[in-house]
Amino acid sequence: MDYKHYIAQKIKIDSVSEEEIADLIALPPNSEMGDYALPCFRFTKVLRKSPVLIAEELKNAFPTDNVISEVSAVNGYLNFKINKTGLAKAVLDKILIDGERYGSSDIGSGKTICIDYSSVNIAKPFHIGHLSTTVIGGALYKIYKFLGYNVVGINHLGDYGTQFGKLICAYKRWGDREEVQKGGIHAINDLYVRFNNEADEAMESEAREYFRLIESGDKEANELFEWFKELTLDYVKEIYKKLNITFDSYAGERFYTDKMQPVIDELKEKNLLVESEGAQIVDLEAYDMPPCLILRSDGASLYATRDLAAACYRKKTYDFYKCLYVVAYQQNLHFKQVFKVLELMGKEWAKDLVHVAYGMVSLEDGAMSTRKGKVVWLEDVIKKCVEKAYAIINEKNPDLPDKEATANTVGLGAVIFGALYNNKIKDITFSYDKVLSFDGETSVYVQYTCARANSVLSKCDEVVSLPDGYEPNIEEAEVIKTLASFPETVLDASVKYEPSYVARYAVELAQKFNKFYIECKILTAEGDAKNFRLCLTKATLYVLQNALALLGIGTPEKM
Repeated sequence: MDYKHYIAQKIKIDSVSEEEIADLIALPPNSEMGDYALPCFRFTKVLRKSPVLIAEELKNAFPTDNVISEVSAVNGYLNFKINKTGLAKAVLDKILIDGERYGSSDIGSGKTICIDYSSVNIAKPFHIGHLSTTVIGGALYKIYKFLGYNVVGINHLGDYGTQFGKLICAYKRWGDREEVQKGGIHAINDLYVRFNNEADEAMESEAREYFRLIESGDKEANELFEWFKELTLDYVKEIYKKLNITFDSYAGERFYTDKMQPVIDELKEKNLLVESEGAQIVDLEAYDMPPCLILRSDGASLYATRDLAAACYRKKTYDFYKCLYVVAYQQNLHFKQVFKVLELMGKEWAKDLVHVAYGMVSLEDGAMSTRKGKVVWLEDVIKKCVEKAYAIINEKNPDLPDKEATANTVGLGAVIFGALYNNKIKDITFSYDKVLSFDGETSVYVQYTCARANSVLSKCDEVVSLPDGYEPNIEEAEVIKTLASFPETVLDASVKYEPSYVARYAVELAQKFNKFYIECKILTAEGDAKNFRLCLTKATLYVLQNALALLGIGTPEKM
């Protein structure tokens, strides 16, 4: 049950909607005050009364029932206590029936959401800077699927530009097909780095000519390009598989080569395209933005040109409800410009385009810098996390069967969770020790809690059923209340494009369960208490697994 809306619909305030009231309802800092609280300070202008008096009047008018057992007014806050017996029964019944579908809904039925994320560059290995876009996009993909949306994951490949002419030039000079095939993406990257280190004007000219040959359809140049692309995708798909990442389209920049001209023509027809120093631009000065460059003075297209074409293609092909771009915050201006140009073109759906910006990732020894040689490949980060996880597991539980598989699940989970736990816009300093802590706010802590719940359940042979009329104690009630909020958490994460809500929820639920586990006997309890606590343990396991699955993280049975 959505208790915030249940409460909000029973409160009537002129010119204040149910949705606004529900948004204000929060969890009190002290659960003894109540399960939910409504601050009344925001209503003083509307009602022209003090918040203390407003809270008192709303309390007197609020009808208690079998859901809300008590309403109190304290210092301008309206506090609500939920009928814990009824809540426990309703929540546990729902979870035990729904299982892995608990928290899902059909709210997105009939609506398509496109998510542009990861967007790797052909011929360049994944570095740790690609981690956030990949796992944020991957988590949003799973969250929207969970809520019934049709989701289209798009990997907008960086497969257009003079760098591919440089790569062909380098390969023709120094490359060996057998060695490149064997070395894959890193062999290609080595050739590209060598070109940039050794290129003179003649080589730069040759590279430009090779790129022209790619564009003009030259057979040899395009065969080499497609080979480089194949080697890149073979490499990145292995990483995507490890991180539980899904794509439905790999249509990159090059895909839109023949789709840009209609957009350019439309800009001209609508008198939006103007010449500036030989280049073609859309003037955005009236919107406090620099001009959006559409064509260079030599006629070459730019990122904005291709993004405009991509947006139009996606709307025509998928008729999206929303189209998300999971791209670093450094591109804020670029997307503001592109979205504004589409709006000026009369595309009413421009309002449905969303830039999901995120912060940067660095290791503890400093930020990533290509020029300073401090690039860290994502595959190396994953490998190191898995190795460290194995060492920790081997030390804590040397007799654990299939330690390699468990370490793989734990290590990969730590990489993903480390990038998702904080608000997406924050810069992240990635620490191997922190993300692999059994005691911190980590996926390892949550996975270990799942293993603990599994262990309890595996020791119970009898059939367990949820008892009627059981009144939970404080620790049990805290777990129940947190379980009840999972569907709302998932919905909030989808509305605010914030997977960290789910990650933080998982840690909070694990903490509440572990406190319950320590304070309450489970297997040695008797009668209704034992049955209730086993059901509570099973429900917690379901929900923790669901939360981690939405982030792309698995849960080992034992740790």
